[in-house]
Amino acid sequence: MIFGKSSNKPQNRIDCLIGTGTDISGNISFSGGLRVDGHVRGNIVAVDNKPSTVVLSERARVEGEIRVSHVVINGTLIGPIVGAEYVELQPKAVVTGDVSYRKLEIHLGAVLHGRLLHEDDARLEKVVPFKPVAAE
Repeated sequence: MIFGKSSNKPQNRIDCLIGTGTDISGNISFSGGLRVDGHVRGNIVAVDNKPSTVVLSERARVEGEIRVSHVVINGTLIGPIVGAEYVELQPKAVVTGDVSYRKLEIHLGAVLHGRLLHEDDARLEKVVPFKPVAAE
């Protein structure tokens, strides 16, 4: 099931791999593509909001926030997702946390314990910046 106007699939390039049996404690900042097969305790965030893809395999476990443009999950995530463009929850995905997305694909079998929060361009454009009253 796809929610959103069109399917903007993730990049095909993977620049970094966190392999099976690898256990990382700490935040990860990156650009490009990142595949996780191991265990990460920390946030995974794209550098300067550049185009980025995170893929969590069915063996992966992440405890922390994922904030990238594209994310594909088939493993376990304990924490929120902010997918600036596209979020895909594959059949073995188990997510405990809110999912913020523009386009969303959920496969049969994926489990989500959290809220789905749709971010659309029209809503973001309607936000009026707050201007404090000048002190007299």
